[in-house]
Amino acid sequence: MNLTSDFKWGIALFNRFPKRINFLDTTLRDGEQTPGISLTPENKLLIAQRLDELRIDVIEAGFAAVSEGELEAVSLIARQGLKAEVASAGRGTKNDIDAVIKSGAQTISMIIPTSDLHITYKLRKTRDEILKATEDCVTYAKAHGLKVDLLAEDATRSDFDYLLKVFQTAETCGVDRVTPCDTVGILTPERAYEFFTKLTDSIKVPVGVHCHNDFGMAVASTVAALGAGAQEVHGTINGLGERAGNAAIEEIVVTLHSLYQQQLHIKTELLYGTSQLVSRLTGIYPQPNKAVVGENAFTHESGIHTQGMLANPLTYEPIAPELVGCTRRIASGKHSGSHAIKANLDSMGINPDEEQFKEILQRIKELGDKGKTVTDADVLAIAEKVMGLSGFKPIKLQEMIFVGGDPVTATASVRLCINGKDACGAATGVGPVDATINAVKRAIKENEPIKLEQYNVKAITGGTDAKVEVLVRMCKGGRIVTAMGTREDIVKASVDAVISCMNVLLTDYRDENNNNTKRL
Repeated sequence: MNLTSDFKWGIALFNRFPKRINFLDTTLRDGEQTPGISLTPENKLLIAQRLDELRIDVIEAGFAAVSEGELEAVSLIARQGLKAEVASAGRGTKNDIDAVIKSGAQTISMIIPTSDLHITYKLRKTRDEILKATEDCVTYAKAHGLKVDLLAEDATRSDFDYLLKVFQTAETCGVDRVTPCDTVGILTPERAYEFFTKLTDSIKVPVGVHCHNDFGMAVASTVAALGAGAQEVHGTINGLGERAGNAAIEEIVVTLHSLYQQQLHIKTELLYGTSQLVSRLTGIYPQPNKAVVGENAFTHESGIHTQGMLANPLTYEPIAPELVGCTRRIASGKHSGSHAIKANLDSMGINPDEEQFKEILQRIKELGDKGKTVTDADVLAIAEKVMGLSGFKPIKLQEMIFVGGDPVTATASVRLCINGKDACGAATGVGPVDATINAVKRAIKENEPIKLEQYNVKAITGGTDAKVEVLVRMCKGGRIVTAMGTREDIVKASVDAVISCMNVLLTDYRDENNNNTKRL
């Protein structure tokens, strides 16, 4: 779908887009600076490989001078022969440049502050000393075979003439790219357009844009900068980063593609999967209403919305979920209309008569009115009870044993009853929950993988005997369903939720020869 064929939003103003927009992803550096995130070299490599598949141009793999682990991670990624350019961040010091050289990275993202606030109070230096450091460090890095992207820290609060002088000094020393950083996210789209227009008119080398999201305008300001002629965009997957985060790569890509008709080389169909990978490895999931990749981005519950969407998705979807590799989902709840519930029941092969359907709809709304999250497993259970269906579940938990946590690797084994026959599975994981879920997957040995897309847990009572509520979202093929488990033990609650989800995915009452379920 091409929105701009009808709505020429912004094109009249942002009219200087470059022929090719390059993408630098800093999830592994700026993104990892999110409080609570610490990635192992192996996990960094997994993310880097996915970013390479996404066709990111430059992967900022870390900050080689920070620690031995960071140096190892950058080196590991640099040795992989990725198509993407591998960069490491570094300050404007010889020691940091040497660490980047040692890592094997092709490029240094050289961070040099340019605002008087940073120069005076953080570095306790003068403007002239920063100019000299810029000249010395760029010259030294280039002499040792590195590409140099000069990142001017706090550039948007710098004196513009002085910032320009720093960049022009770097140009004379052979810098490859220059990037003013909106370090505390103060740019507005209007100011970004003006700022980058002046800058790109004065600088000969490619100019990048690096925005933070303190005021929620990182993506808008980034797009404005590109529309003013900036050639390289910096961002992170899911908008990770310090404080309010960085500009979100996935939002920038979809905005440029759908609203500004820009021809990009990014494989947009990998955006959702990349978001999920980063979420799992960092432990930081986007808020449900996050644009493009949030759990609710393509989920519909309201009766008015689902009626229109089922008739024509364009009524309530500005972009198709397939564009980013996601799947549309109809959620059930107290706001649901008949069209949504019928669509959900139809996906399970359930066809109630008029009276039965009214009863099912009423019970779903009553559950929602009690403040409960209505999952697909709830809808199935309600329909089976109202219609007197067998309620046969292909997967039942018979036995579960788990040992987990540091200092040993978590292990788990399960015994399941699958379609009346015993099946066992054993696996390891990063914790007892992960290990037990892996053991369940191992036991069922399905041909078409059932994937765990979302896992949320919360305590619903207080005290040492608190109950936990685990909500999971799983998919098989193009179908996504939800289920919940509630227990005092988080592992048991998690397994309950996962098995319930699998049973919903495997239930199809159209399959009369298979006891109303699909065989594994």
